[in-house]
Amino acid sequence: MRITFKLFAQLTDFLPVEARHTNVIEIEVDPQATISQIIEPYGMPPKLVHLVLVNGTYVAPEQRPTQTLHDGDVLAIWPPIAGG
Repeated sequence: MRITFKLFAQLTDFLPVEARHTNVIEIEVDPQATISQIIEPYGMPPKLVHLVLVNGTYVAPEQRPTQTLHDGDVLAIWPPIAGG
């Protein structure tokens, strides 16, 4: 199945070079793959995988190892952001 995968801020560095300017890629994933399994091959340090949304809905860290996605879903990830 195909999903849209979006990374934001410094996480865009983990996308293929050609996708870094848009921060979005379409990827093919196994229907049984969990969010954690989808994220893992991109090599992002766990401490940078802070805010995870599926179709705009927050997914808590304890749900990521078991939650799967559906065809057409959008998986978006933000690192911790500090501001002042």
